Amino acid sequence: MNKSAIIILIIFLLVGYMFIEPYWVETKEITIESDQIPPNFHGKKIVFLCDIHAGPYYRQERLDNMVSQVNAMNPDLVLLGGDYVSGEDTHINSTITSLSKLNAPLGVYAVLGNSDPQHYSWEALKNSATINDIGNLGDWVGNNEGRIRIGGIGAENDRQSPEVAIGNAGTDDFVILLKHEPDYFSELDKSRVDLVLSGHTHGGQMTFFGIWTPVLPENGKKYASGVFKEDNSRLIVSNGIGTTGLPMRFFARPQIIVINLERK
Repeated sequence: MNKSAIIILIIFLLVGYMFIEPYWVETKEITIESDQIPPNFHGKKIVFLCDIHAGPYYRQERLDNMVSQVNAMNPDLVLLGGDYVSGEDTHINSTITSLSKLNAPLGVYAVLGNSDPQHYSWEALKNSATINDIGNLGDWVGNNEGRIRIGGIGAENDRQSPEVAIGNAGTDDFVILLKHEPDYFSELDKSRVDLVLSGHTHGGQMTFFGIWTPVLPENGKKYASGVFKEDNSRLIVSNGIGTTGLPMRFFARPQIIVINLERK
């Protein structure tokens, strides 16, 4: 085989892989340790999902299979980080209906993303019997033995109310915030927030072998993917589940994030 044929074969294989990687979902486990985690939350499992972008390239069957996969993990808490669809209201009701089948004894909480049609998505969440919409809201999860605060902040095209999301939580409380766009982390008052969960970037979706990410969205250029720590607060940025544009990924595998809480 001559050199030109080898090059053509390599290009063919790489392009083929780009269409395969969106189906190769990674389950990424992250342990968060803190002395602010109540004893009754030690060992609890949180599953974080975002950027599904349901539609022609991410159909109902794939979504239902993912929901079944998550339920088989037996999470204690499920958090949803937005961009359930890609701007059109066509798929939002069926998508939220599927996500409503997620099971977690401590609840399922959600915020919207910038690609979600705000009114239709809000209505779909409101009509769900199992998903709690916490966009610019918050809730205490737990019991008299100990509780944590789950808050949500609106997407970039919505209002931002961190003070409502954090509520009356003090510096000794463990607080988790859902915020679709990760760059908000740099301007957040971290003194009362322990963990922020974001998506939006898709991990770059198309990277140069995971070394360089040439294109990132606005409000997602500073924190592309992974775990970041500033002061006493951490940010987890997921690569998300679906895709935008062509249904391709390259060294930015879709992710289901599993967070294990451990009390120090």
